[in-house]
Amino acid sequence: MNPKGIPVISTLIVMAAVAVMIGLGIWQLGRAEQKSDIISRYEQVLTNRKTTDWPQNPSQIRNSLYHLTTLECLRVVARRSTAGRSVTGTPGYIQVATCQLADGDLADISLGFMRVPNDGQWLGGIVSGIIAPGPRLVATPPIEGLMPQAAPDPRSLPNNHLAYAGQWFLFAISALVIFIIAARKKFINVRKDID
Repeated sequence: MNPKGIPVISTLIVMAAVAVMIGLGIWQLGRAEQKSDIISRYEQVLTNRKTTDWPQNPSQIRNSLYHLTTLECLRVVARRSTAGRSVTGTPGYIQVATCQLADGDLADISLGFMRVPNDGQWLGGIVSGIIAPGPRLVATPPIEGLMPQAAPDPRSLPNNHLAYAGQWFLFAISALVIFIIAARKKFINVRKDID
């Protein structure tokens, strides 16, 4: 501690921590803007109805999302039912098939909506639809008598970066307030000792 009673090392540590928290808050603000731009771009893709090939590797997924595509399912290797909604918003189940493609890769295809879980008997074939996050193909129209499922919506992508930024700024303010209260108390005790 210096002669004036200000804890120098503690002050430097707290100021560095506050600077880091503010930096993280600013970074999250930038991420929020980037995510908004991505969502807007995906919404434009849905409007333009562009078609593309199924992504062959993880680096292609981001640019393929929400485009229309067609896949050939050579063989269904697994089936499952998962919670989902119909095109009208009714809760129920989505029938999903994991398919083997011509190149040997696997792809999940959401075949359609149903009210009661059922893994179905679909054996494969050519399917068209929208590439959704996962990635998975959302069949449009649905397969084997299933009802239409809710289309993938880019607006459902999480964009909570603004909330994270607020948290980092709140942490920085809290750290400063706590430090000021503690330093003030310490300074007052030092002044009493001097007097």
